[in-house]
Amino acid sequence: MKKIFSLLLAASAFACTQEKVVEITISNPSATDRTNEITEITSDAVAKLKGETFVISDNTGSQVPYQVTYDNKIIFPVSVKGGENVTYKITPGTPEAFKTIACGKQYPERVDDVAWENDRIAFRTYGPALQATGEKAYGCDIWVKCVSEPIVDMRYKTELDPETRAKISELRKTDPKAAQQLAESVSYHIDHGNGLDYYKVGPTLGAGTSALLANDSIVYPYCYKDYQILDNGPLRFTVKLVYHPLTVKGNDNVIETRVISLDAGSQMNKYTITYDNLTEATPVVTGIVLHEPSEDYQADAAKGYIAYADPADPVNGQIYVAAVFPEKVNEAKAVIFSDKEKAERGADGHVLAYSTYSPGNSYTYYSGAGWSKWGFENSGKWFEYVQKFAQNLKEPLTVTIK
Repeated sequence: MKKIFSLLLAASAFACTQEKVVEITISNPSATDRTNEITEITSDAVAKLKGETFVISDNTGSQVPYQVTYDNKIIFPVSVKGGENVTYKITPGTPEAFKTIACGKQYPERVDDVAWENDRIAFRTYGPALQATGEKAYGCDIWVKCVSEPIVDMRYKTELDPETRAKISELRKTDPKAAQQLAESVSYHIDHGNGLDYYKVGPTLGAGTSALLANDSIVYPYCYKDYQILDNGPLRFTVKLVYHPLTVKGNDNVIETRVISLDAGSQMNKYTITYDNLTEATPVVTGIVLHEPSEDYQADAAKGYIAYADPADPVNGQIYVAAVFPEKVNEAKAVIFSDKEKAERGADGHVLAYSTYSPGNSYTYYSGAGWSKWGFENSGKWFEYVQKFAQNLKEPLTVTIK
């Protein structure tokens, strides 16, 4: 009897264990291999685990890093060849410590910048303290990097260290050359082996910012008013930005909310934009600043992307920028400023993608950048990446949960 009872307990335990296995099958409908692409499932998928901690493992049994996001998604990287599928398992257990790859924060010590990064690229946007100075910087900024670990926080701390700044200030009185050398040794505008900030935004849309149109003129958003960091790694950074009221066709209370997220391994941020108090369908553009006259760009409304190679710097190389659209855009083209506007904005124009924003909906697109010293040796390689990214949006990985 004891033996039968033990067998029943063992069978019952085995059955319980089996019931708590969640199988996630990822299918790739495209012909392109997808490597370390962040995939998401709803947290309802692990309901049968009844709140237990869990691990995700691939088909070799190795643990896979994951993150539970602010909107109750479970995200994790998957790799699946074109036309094939792979299965991942979720089981009860204690996950290994995951390395933080995507992260960011606000820097009140640097006029309220919000800056973020992953293992490929970094970005920043400007805050209320900068707007209070009167400096005009409308778009998103790019910080290039050539190391996979987070480096943005270190750059700020090095650049803004109070003791170093005080020493530079003193040296300028007695030894300007030494002061300059010390300033350059801590500046994030100089590459110290991990990249730098040398992209210029100014009073333009910068690196793929969106804006409403009124009477064919861009209604430039200024710096954000309020921010909230929603996700901060290890695999996704998400920030919610609310802007000061805009005046659009006489309506002086149009408020933009911008949610930006960056995933590990991607060059591209996801933007989700809403405009409160807008009462009618309104044209919206997403733009990349053209710093100089150039033909090294692509604008393809049918395939849903715009892409540009910024002028190459003889020391620091070349920055590449793009925006990609999951929904059809109305038009995509380069628009050159008038001579007066060129002088005002310090740029030649924008590459623009035109869409329409309908009140009560959201406008979603992807925008990001690459660097010639970190994976894209020329603009051709960047354009290939962008085209593939656009195609992958049209052929998303499919997820089956069992």
